[in-house]
Amino acid sequence: MAKNKSSKKSDQPELELPLDEVTAEPVNPAGETEATPTDEEGEIVLADKTRSGEAPLSVHYRKWFLEYASYVILDRAVPHLDDGLKPVQRRVLHTLWEMDDGRFHKVANIVGSTMRYHPHGDVSIAAALVGIAQRGWLIEPQGNFGNMLTGDDAAASRYIEARLTAFAREVMFNPKTTTWQLSYDGRNKEPVTLPAKFPITVLEGAEGIAVGLATKILPHNFNDICRAAINHLQGKTFRIYPDFPTGGIADFAEYNDGERGGRVKIRAKIETRSKYLLAITELPYGTTTVSLIDSILAANTKGKLKIRHVDDNTADAVEILVHLPQGSDPDQLIQQLYVFTNCQVSLAPAACVIENDKPHFLGVREILRRSVDRTVLLLKLELEIKLGELEQQWHWDSLERIFIEERIYRRIEKSKTWESVLEEIREGLKPFLKDLRRAVTDEDITRLTEIRIKRISAYNRFQADEQIKKIEEGMKTVKHDLKHLTPYAIKWFENLQAKFGKGIKRRTSYDEIEQISAAEVVSANQRLYVSRSEGFIGLNWRQHEFVTECTILDSVLCIMQDGSLKVTKVADKVFMGRQIIHIAIWPQDGDTNFYTMIYQDKESGKAFAKRFQIGGLSRDKLYPLVKSEGSSVVYLDVSPDEKSMPQTVHVSLDGRGGARVRELDFDLSRVPISTRTAKGLTVTKWNIKAVKCTDLKLK
Repeated sequence: MAKNKSSKKSDQPELELPLDEVTAEPVNPAGETEATPTDEEGEIVLADKTRSGEAPLSVHYRKWFLEYASYVILDRAVPHLDDGLKPVQRRVLHTLWEMDDGRFHKVANIVGSTMRYHPHGDVSIAAALVGIAQRGWLIEPQGNFGNMLTGDDAAASRYIEARLTAFAREVMFNPKTTTWQLSYDGRNKEPVTLPAKFPITVLEGAEGIAVGLATKILPHNFNDICRAAINHLQGKTFRIYPDFPTGGIADFAEYNDGERGGRVKIRAKIETRSKYLLAITELPYGTTTVSLIDSILAANTKGKLKIRHVDDNTADAVEILVHLPQGSDPDQLIQQLYVFTNCQVSLAPAACVIENDKPHFLGVREILRRSVDRTVLLLKLELEIKLGELEQQWHWDSLERIFIEERIYRRIEKSKTWESVLEEIREGLKPFLKDLRRAVTDEDITRLTEIRIKRISAYNRFQADEQIKKIEEGMKTVKHDLKHLTPYAIKWFENLQAKFGKGIKRRTSYDEIEQISAAEVVSANQRLYVSRSEGFIGLNWRQHEFVTECTILDSVLCIMQDGSLKVTKVADKVFMGRQIIHIAIWPQDGDTNFYTMIYQDKESGKAFAKRFQIGGLSRDKLYPLVKSEGSSVVYLDVSPDEKSMPQTVHVSLDGRGGARVRELDFDLSRVPISTRTAKGLTVTKWNIKAVKCTDLKLK
C-alpha cells in the first residue's frame, strides 16, 4: 500500500499508515519496507508523531474536536461584539436587506434566499427569523409569529411575512463601511459583521450553549441604552439593568453587571382581585403562561398550596386567574406561589461575546462601552466617506462649469481622433487648474465628453453656483462634525432616541426581593397516617392510624421495636421499619426532646436503661439505638425537658427465665443523660415482661 501524501489544506487529512495493523511499518511505492523511526530512547515513533502505545488517529481526533468546538463557539452559539448577532441572524438580516423594497416578503422566500449564505437547514433559519421578529426591533412581522407570553409557536413559513424595520435600516446597514467575505460556496459575498451603530446584544439579549462555555445576556431597555451611551460619551459613570419583555419585578442586587457568578431574582406581578381571587399580570423572564400554570398545578397536587382552579385569559397581555378555596389567606398564598412555583425564578447571566475571533467574558457595561466606541468609529468613517463624495462632486461640478462657461467643448469640433479630443480638453482646462482642489485625471476628462448637448444648451450659471455653494456648505458641516466627533455622536444618539424611543417605557420594575422561608409559608394541609405493624407511613391513608396534621415539607421520625431509628421526608407512602413504637414530626431546627429507653439486649441477654438526646441525623439513614442486632425495646418515654423525665419504673420479669424475684423497682435517676449510641446501665440480667412508670406525676 503506497504512502499517502496528505495536504495541509485538506479538511480531512489522509492516513499515513495502513489501517489493518496499527504497528505495521510504512512501505514505499516500490514495495520495500522503510526503516522504522525511533526517538532518543529507542521507542518507535509513528508517522503522526504518536508513540507505539497510542492509537495513530488520536491526534487527529483531538484536532477535529478542537476545530468543532471552535466552530460552534465562533459560528453558532455566541454573538459577535461588533453587531451583536450570531451568524444565522446576520445572514437573515443581510438577506432581508438585499430583498428590501419596503414591502413584506414571505418568510419561506426569505428562508430560501438565506440558504445561499447559511447552509444548515431551513429550520434553524426560520427559528432565528421568528425569534428576531418576536422582539420587534430589527424585523417587522406580519401574521402569526407565535406568542412569547404563552409559548405558542409561529405559523408555517409559507403563511407569514416579514420585512426590515426602519430602525434596522438606519443602524444596521451601510455597504460602504461593511467588510465583506465570500460565502461558504464562493458564489456570493456576505458581511463579516454588519456595521451596527447600536449595541444590539445589550438591547435584545442573547443566549447560546457552545462547547465548554455558554452565554446568557439579558435584554435591556432602548431608552436606558441610549442614555447610558450618552453618559459614556460624556465621560460620566452609568449603570444599566435589564428590562424584560414579560415585565415582572426583579432584584438586581447580585446582578454583577451581567458577568459570570451574578444572579437575578425575578417575580411575577400578582394582584389581589378579591378575597378568593388572585390575578397574575406579568411573568418572570424565561417562563410562559403554560409553564407557570403547570408549576402551580404541580404544587397544588403535591399539597404545597391549595387552590380551586386556574383560568388563563392571556392574549396581548398576561392574565392568569387563580381561584382560592373558602377560608384561604390571599397574602399567604401569594407567598406560597413565590416559593413553590415559577412565579419566582432566578437567572444566572454570563455575558460572553466574540471579539477578534475569540470568546470574551465581559460585563454588560463594558460591552456597551465598546459598542458605543465602535459606533463613533463608524460615524467617523461615514463622515469621511461623505466628505470624499462631496469633494468629488464639487470637483466634477467645477469642471463642468468651466467646461461649459469657457466653451471648451468648442475646441473638440475639429478633432478627428479620441486622443486629440482629450488633448484639446486638457489644454483648455490648463488656465483654470489653479481653481481646482485636485489634479484632473483622464477619467474626469472622459466624463466631460459624456455631457449631452441638451444639458449644455440648458445650462444655468446661477443654479450651478448655488449647487456648488450647497456642496461647499455640506463639506464645511462634515469637516466641523469630524473635528467635534464626540458631540456629533451624542447628538446622533439623542436623535435616535427621539425617533424610536417614544413610548418605550420600562416593563420590569426593580426592587429588593426578600428571602421567603418555605417552612414559614407552607400550609399544614396534609394528614399523616401510620401502619405500625407493617412499618409504613403515608399521607391521607384514611384506613390507617391518624398521627397528626403536617406539611409537605415536614420530616418524620420513627423508632422501631428493634431499636432502630429513621428520619425521612413525608410522602404518599414510605417504609420505615416494622413494629413502629414511636412516630413524630422531626423539627427542622433539631429535636430537643429527652428519651428514656429500656431494651433487652440480644447478645448478652441483659436489659439496659439509657437516657439520651438524638442529636443530628441524616434523612433516610437507619440508626441503631441498641448495641446488638436482634435486641428489643421494652420501654420508651419521650419528654420535652429533663424535669418531666420518669424517675422510677416498676419492672415485671418473665417467670420462665428462672428469676426468683418477679417484680422490682428501678431508679432511673441514676441513669445519666448521654448520647444515643450509649449502652446504658444494667437493669436486670433476666428477660423483662413489662415495664410501668411509677411516678405519680406521670401516671
